[in-house]
Amino acid sequence: MEENIKIFEEQKVRTMWNEDQEEWYFSVVDVVAILTNSPNPRKYWSVLKTRLKQEESELATNCSQLKLQLSE
Repeated sequence: MEENIKIFEEQKVRTMWNEDQEEWYFSVVDVVAILTNSPNPRKYWSVLKTRLKQEESELATNCSQLKLQLSE
């Protein structure tokens, strides 16, 4: 997979390109940080996932966290 950095709203978003599946993967925490201006986007995302689960609105996958390195 090819790692890359994208810029959105002048902020960095970590991404990865999966050549086999021809899909981009984006860091949800980076996107949450940009969209919410939260001081702690990782916690914001964690709380949101918990609330969605309580509402029985689960995410597409059930994984806790994958490391996505920031390379410049």
